[in-house]
Amino acid sequence: MRHSITTSVRLSSELRDQLETAAHTLHRGKNWIIVHALEMYLAQLHFHELAVEARRQSLLAAKEDNEKDMQLWEDNTDTTGWE
Repeated sequence: MRHSITTSVRLSSELRDQLETAAHTLHRGKNWIIVHALEMYLAQLHFHELAVEARRQSLLAAKEDNEKDMQLWEDNTDTTGWE
């Protein structure tokens, strides 16, 4: 059994009306809609954080590979006569 707590939020009258309309249309409670929306938002936020971290690591790996490639090039290139 999931333990739940009660909390309160302030909604504009427009958002409250939209919530009530959605609840009526979907035949769901306002609580269900709010919880579902919050779960979806947090999952999307977590996905975004993962994507940002993946990009950061990809850029770091690309930079590291580029530095290794440059070192390999420098070690194996005949630059005699270059000024």
